[in-house]
Amino acid sequence: MNRIITLDEFIIRRQMDFPFASGELTGLLRDIGVAAKIVNREVNKAGLVNILGEADGQNNSSGDKVQKLDLYANEKFIECLKSSGECCGIASEEFEDFLPIAPIPSKTSKYVVVFDPLDGSSNIDVNVSVGTIFGIYRRKSDPEVTVKMEDFLQPGVDLVAAGYVLYGTSTLLVYTTGNGVNGFTLDPSIGEFCLSHQNIRMPQQGNYYSVNQGYYLKFDVEMRRYIDHCSDMGLMLRYIGSMVADIHRSLFQGGIFLYPHTRKYPLGKLRLVYECNPLAFIVEQAGGRAITCHLQRILELEVKELHQRATIAIGSPAMIDELEAFVERYTSI
Repeated sequence: MNRIITLDEFIIRRQMDFPFASGELTGLLRDIGVAAKIVNREVNKAGLVNILGEADGQNNSSGDKVQKLDLYANEKFIECLKSSGECCGIASEEFEDFLPIAPIPSKTSKYVVVFDPLDGSSNIDVNVSVGTIFGIYRRKSDPEVTVKMEDFLQPGVDLVAAGYVLYGTSTLLVYTTGNGVNGFTLDPSIGEFCLSHQNIRMPQQGNYYSVNQGYYLKFDVEMRRYIDHCSDMGLMLRYIGSMVADIHRSLFQGGIFLYPHTRKYPLGKLRLVYECNPLAFIVEQAGGRAITCHLQRILELEVKELHQRATIAIGSPAMIDELEAFVERYTSI
């Protein structure tokens, strides 16, 4: 029987993989693991403690309805990230602006964290999987002063770590520090994330495509032709409505996830900072690809604002290559 390796132990063992191995990033990842366990507990008993449904009259910075669990998850991640002093600033999808964190005496914080506290949170009411997405950057501004906007407006290629937590039939934390992707399953009997999926590699090709096909007529012609092609090839449509869950399936079984622009969202709907960049970093580290629907590499996009939107096509490399061919063919007509 293989010995159980916990998340904390694994992070410490792999510390030398980090570009700036000093223990600070190690502590930050452990803080995120603790926050994930707290949020998981509440997600699993949400119906019992009256935190289902929308928060009264509240919209987030992007105009979406805020769920009660969004607020709870947001608060818990902030609390845990503040406690150790490893993080100097936070940007959350739920906030209009970034949140500076006061330094702890004798510590100089060198990292900022961006996160979507509860992706797909509207699914909670019907007991469908949801998740948390996070990304970590090394700050660019002077560490002796308050964190600045430039520390958050970094392209995805500058991420030092990214990950997601999937709250489903089991709870998994998947992350990368730029040297492969590893997954940990929460063992409720001991209250620890344990290594369950080592060196995850995305299949070159998959049998699934994920897209909100209800918007089919609102997509550009090249997207409609590619979706028709997926159907003609007998690929199976799977769309959960939680990006974390859809990407997680593709990571293990292969596939492609599409979120093109529509008339209502001409720039795309997903947030580049909180959703697209962290998940693109993970998928690329697992051997996949992530591009916009205009064929730009997601991780190389210039970030101009915290709540910048983007289109995305992400998944198995052979399927992204095929999509590129469709876009190039039909946009040239």
